Amino acid sequence: MDFEWAELRRSCTVAEDAAVLALNKPAGISVTGERHESDIVEAAAAAGETLYPVHRIDKVTSGLVLLAKELSAHGQLTRQFNKQTAEKAYLAIVESTGLPDRGVIDLPLSVGRKNRVRIAAPRERIREHAGRWFVADADLLAAKNYPSTTQFATVLRTDEHTLLALRPITGRRHQIRVHLAWIGHPILGDPLFDKSGRYDRTHLHSWQLTLTAPWRTPPELTLRAMPSPDFWQPLQPAPDTEAILQHADDLLHATESPLPPSE
Repeated sequence: MDFEWAELRRSCTVAEDAAVLALNKPAGISVTGERHESDIVEAAAAAGETLYPVHRIDKVTSGLVLLAKELSAHGQLTRQFNKQTAEKAYLAIVESTGLPDRGVIDLPLSVGRKNRVRIAAPRERIREHAGRWFVADADLLAAKNYPSTTQFATVLRTDEHTLLALRPITGRRHQIRVHLAWIGHPILGDPLFDKSGRYDRTHLHSWQLTLTAPWRTPPELTLRAMPSPDFWQPLQPAPDTEAILQHADDLLHATESPLPPSE
């Protein structure tokens, strides 16, 4: 996707101070490291602005991206991602129904041929019990594997699709996309796993991010990015987005009690 940095910065800024810039990135734009297309870091540099990605989301994913303007802030923030103390929340629309109100996908990842991320076990060895998906250690592949955990809550069900609020406890590459696909609920429009060709974008959105920013008073940095209208397109009739996002937020924070039934 071609874009003009000044316009993207103007239209997509969620929050900014002297140390950081948070953007609500459209789907189809890379954060950094794109070989043959412009990406956010490269486009900013071409315009005379140096930015350091605190974390990455996939090119096909929309939503929150946090970039540091200063190396000191970059180090303080990236350490929180490395230590898994940064709180992240995503929204996803998946194919089919039948998911529980709450679930935990506890499936280790590995990197296979052509650098493709996969579950570190044969698909038939994945087990589900009481809303938890797992693989017995004895069934893991011999390749190096990385423990990976995603929590989710079911926010809305239609006849064909389900809206999920997800919290990746670990932050592996493609984690949410691979986890959902391998339990039989691929994200709509995901080029890795949805071959239907029915959707114009991947319906995965980086929604919330909470970190500690020591230079701020108070030091907590809480960010939210609203999904654009095209994210909601598969859910017909279109939901009341304000109400549905409040419901999703309530579900994510209901960690001490059973989730209420999804709508």
